[in-house]
Amino acid sequence: MLSRLKSFGLVGIEGYPIDVEIDLNNGLPGYNVVGLPDASIKEGKDRIMSALKNSGFEYPLYRITVNLAPADTRKEGPMYDLPIALGLLSATSQIPANSTNDFIILGELSLNGDVRKVNGILPMLISAREHGFKKIIIPTENKMEASFIAGLEIYAVQSLTEAADFLSGNIKLEPLTTSSYEDKVKTAIVPNDFCYIKGQKTAKRAMEIAAAGGHNVILIGPPGSGKTMLAKSFPSILPDMTFEEALEVTKIHSVAGTLDSKQGIVLTRPFRAPHHTTTTITMVGGGRTSRPGEVSLAHNGVLFLDETPEYPRTLIETLRQPLEDRVITVSRIAQTVEYPADFALVASMNPCPCGYYGSKLHECKCTPMQIHNYLNKLSGPLMDRIDLQIEVDAIEYSDLKSDQLEESSASIKERVARARNAQTQRFKGTKIHNNAAMNSALVKKYCKLSSDAEHVLEEAFKKLNLTARAHDRILKVARTIADLDGSENIKLEHLIEAINYRSLDRKYWQ
Repeated sequence: MLSRLKSFGLVGIEGYPIDVEIDLNNGLPGYNVVGLPDASIKEGKDRIMSALKNSGFEYPLYRITVNLAPADTRKEGPMYDLPIALGLLSATSQIPANSTNDFIILGELSLNGDVRKVNGILPMLISAREHGFKKIIIPTENKMEASFIAGLEIYAVQSLTEAADFLSGNIKLEPLTTSSYEDKVKTAIVPNDFCYIKGQKTAKRAMEIAAAGGHNVILIGPPGSGKTMLAKSFPSILPDMTFEEALEVTKIHSVAGTLDSKQGIVLTRPFRAPHHTTTTITMVGGGRTSRPGEVSLAHNGVLFLDETPEYPRTLIETLRQPLEDRVITVSRIAQTVEYPADFALVASMNPCPCGYYGSKLHECKCTPMQIHNYLNKLSGPLMDRIDLQIEVDAIEYSDLKSDQLEESSASIKERVARARNAQTQRFKGTKIHNNAAMNSALVKKYCKLSSDAEHVLEEAFKKLNLTARAHDRILKVARTIADLDGSENIKLEHLIEAINYRSLDRKYWQ
């Protein structure tokens, strides 16, 4: 007796179809799974047996062989419990033999027959649609996530019994109604607002430029100067995600198991702030199950490193590739997986171990060697990839006690949105969405300077000992400043402001 069903697997954040083949033969009762299953799939034998018996079905006393094809890719996760259980029912004629032919089936089983949620439903549904499949059975707990995918008939089931009755024609289930992202995103709330940040006009201006162009920024200043609050408020001035961006982010969080099942989709740009004790695998991704790391969970959002020199240097250096390529490639023995990692880096640090080097209000007690060793934890190649280097000084008491609110995030966000719209039109037809992602050819095309501006940039290049990468990043920042100013061309004042955001190269790292 043989039955065949369709399910889906994951490689990174992309789904691929899997054939679930179940063969029952005479002989000593046994259960064997082939096709590179992981431990959770092998352990599914006991879950499936209990779920069938506790749901009122007969567990077949045959020699059972389950094949998950293609056999040369590793299968992970308990999502194959439901298709295997239904395959056993089909093979033993407890449900009609051909009832599962048109369906993709996904779901983990509990011992009492309930169907539990699985990770990665969204990317698997998107891939199923791309492969031409139309009907899918999923757990009820995944229905909010699945409801944002149009063009599929998606049926949510709570139990093995409900799935079997549906396939047998004993009950009728209605496919999920497609949810509207536009309606959902209106309810999204970003907790922090720039209106509560006192003073720090230069830092706020730099954060606005970073948001407008997708640039990386580092904030350098003494303890208590507001660096962390600036970073946490940064998402509030970023433009809202488009539906396509939200799907990209949701796919990653779905695979990682961090998605809120009640919300079903990520509505606000991610803000990830890993602790300085985090491991390299946690940061870049991988491990036993090849989960996305922090750099991927921050995709289309913000990665915040507070007190950056406190992170191990080897960990910080792993950011160089995703900052440049906007993807992270994770290679392990079993497979190589590529995850998206297009994030804005916001880093903060003290200027020295005591925190008061260069402060107007406190005296630094560190020796020149201590300061040099502290700053040397950040390499030149990494600093090259940070577009805006901002010095943040302590807040004056008069600013702190003022009752007047500062400019709101909503007001700044409007300017940022206008600048981003200009970039969207500029890069229409390409895969680039902001100035920070421009390659050398686009920099040459869209960042042309007048002769006076070219002379100023040449002088800055020599005096600050800038690299070619830093030269291009100055031009990208100047292009963003011009966009905020509504200017088609980069003017001299735009370039000078951009150069000033690299002036700390000379003060701290030379």
